[in-house]
Amino acid sequence: MEDRKNTFAKTYPSGLRLVVKRMDGLLSVSMGVLVGTGSSHETAAENGVSHFLEHMMFKGTEKRNAFEISDAMDRIGAQVNAFTSKEMTCYYAKATSDHAGEAFGILADFVLCSVFPPEEMEREKGVVLEEIAMTEDTPDDLCLDVLAEAYFGSEGYGRTILGPAENVKNFSREDLFAYVKKRYAPENLVISFAGNISAEEAEELVERHFAPLLGARPLETRFRPYAVRGGSLLRKKDIEQAHIALAFPAPAREDGLADAAQLVNSILGGGMSSRLFQSVREKLGLAYTVYSYITAYEEGGVLTVYAGVNPKNIGRAQDAILAAIKAFCEEQPSPAEFARGKEQLRSSLIFGQESTASQMILYGKRMLFNSELFDFENRIAKIDAVTEEDVSRAIRACFGQGCRAAALVGNVEKPLSI
Repeated sequence: MEDRKNTFAKTYPSGLRLVVKRMDGLLSVSMGVLVGTGSSHETAAENGVSHFLEHMMFKGTEKRNAFEISDAMDRIGAQVNAFTSKEMTCYYAKATSDHAGEAFGILADFVLCSVFPPEEMEREKGVVLEEIAMTEDTPDDLCLDVLAEAYFGSEGYGRTILGPAENVKNFSREDLFAYVKKRYAPENLVISFAGNISAEEAEELVERHFAPLLGARPLETRFRPYAVRGGSLLRKKDIEQAHIALAFPAPAREDGLADAAQLVNSILGGGMSSRLFQSVREKLGLAYTVYSYITAYEEGGVLTVYAGVNPKNIGRAQDAILAAIKAFCEEQPSPAEFARGKEQLRSSLIFGQESTASQMILYGKRMLFNSELFDFENRIAKIDAVTEEDVSRAIRACFGQGCRAAALVGNVEKPLSI
């Protein structure tokens, strides 16, 4: 499986961390700068700034304007992008091995030296406002945002990644520089490489391009409230379909039941053979799309069930989902379901071993959140070690207290009853 000699990690005196996963036999390298900040760390006035900052990082540095950044990557055939989540922001690139150094230099330039040109600020505000409008017109995404607010309230993990339009309109260059200074401190950054690159090459690139961050700079810690508010919210939209989502508690990222909970989710709603898919779609024909997934945070997690249904079938669909969950709690998984769920978890890890981008994110996140190397063999062993009793305990942990929150988006008058 994994050769531990091909993994490397280093922490610099400033707290900046480097992790390298060498993948011999490939011709490319994925590289990323992961920052431990996202919408859950923001204040109400800042909500959306992590995401807007991610956009603005590409808009010009002391060396290159926005076009020259993209042109420099295109000229070496590299791919570059970024994303923001509730817990982190990631800037990443993928290049052929012979151009890895050039691609990393460009990546480092815009992460460290962006100047946020005023004219680009105004243009990009328009882009992000369109992105917010697009979410409003994408009811399944909107439903999950509404569910987060119903579950967590309006703070912490309940905040949307894009933030409200009014915030975006009011962000200034000074806001961006201040946020970088507070949250982009070396101890809150991880540089991750995966692909055909040695630890020595990666170290040299980091020490050459990230020299300004090798010296210490304090990180402003943020109190991030973790409280489950619970409730049911409705967003009325003049659309043909109704979108429903239910939230149940799940174990935190490092909880001893985390793997068992993932197995529970796989059996319940993780694929076409899952109980939800077979009962709600295949047997009853109440939804085209129905699935579940777990989002695990540091302090706790959420198991989400989503379905898109005809408005006249909202009640039947909700009843069918809850009946499937009730039967799941009472009957427990069969040996075949248990084995199938384990194989799904194992295969997803194994498939990820074949992608430099997946490995870069996987190793980077492990280092960012746990300050340790990801251990593939250990992860497989933990999945294999999950017992049927563990799964029973995870079922009780997730569903023992019933639904904690619900969201409904559609042309209806009443929220879901929970």
